[in-house]
Amino acid sequence: MQYPEPIAKLIDSYMHLPGIGRKTAVRLAYFTVNMDKNDIANFAEALTETKDKLRYCSICGNLTDEDPCEICQDPTRNQSEILVVEQPKDIMVMERMKDYHGLYHVLGGVLSPMDGKGPDELNVRSLIKRLQANEAVNEVIIATNATPEGEATAMYLSKLIKPAGIKVTRLAHGLSVGSDIEYADEMTLFKAVQGRTEI
Repeated sequence: MQYPEPIAKLIDSYMHLPGIGRKTAVRLAYFTVNMDKNDIANFAEALTETKDKLRYCSICGNLTDEDPCEICQDPTRNQSEILVVEQPKDIMVMERMKDYHGLYHVLGGVLSPMDGKGPDELNVRSLIKRLQANEAVNEVIIATNATPEGEATAMYLSKLIKPAGIKVTRLAHGLSVGSDIEYADEMTLFKAVQGRTEI
């Protein structure tokens, strides 16, 4: 027996979301069918508004409903630091920490030749132009993920930026608080030893 066409289309739509397999998509589709009509209308409106009102900041590449974004407009931010992240969602994670008060730059991904992502597909050129136009920047903090692609992207950016005399740093990687050494992989241990600090 096949699903009625509206449910089948809804299941297919949910399956386009990352991390959603067939079983979860079916569960979400049936949950949606049982939602109150007003809730469905609000959900649909939120999706439409997200697509209609959000854009990327022309300075840093963050998702925003105003251009430039709130962070780029804030004169109280530390103008001498730019923290480079892979995606806009990474900025929200850093902001929740409430300890970083500099600027950001969103790459829109990482170098990944297998996926057809080279430097031209990333927001690299605008970062270099930004650094050339703003002499106040004296440090670029690279906060790409600790994956082979993230590491390659960090090294690539470092080679581009260092000749301009700007300090390039990388977020420390290693053992997380509460973890056991015996369960850590070799790369995590290597990064933990490299990023050790004096106590």
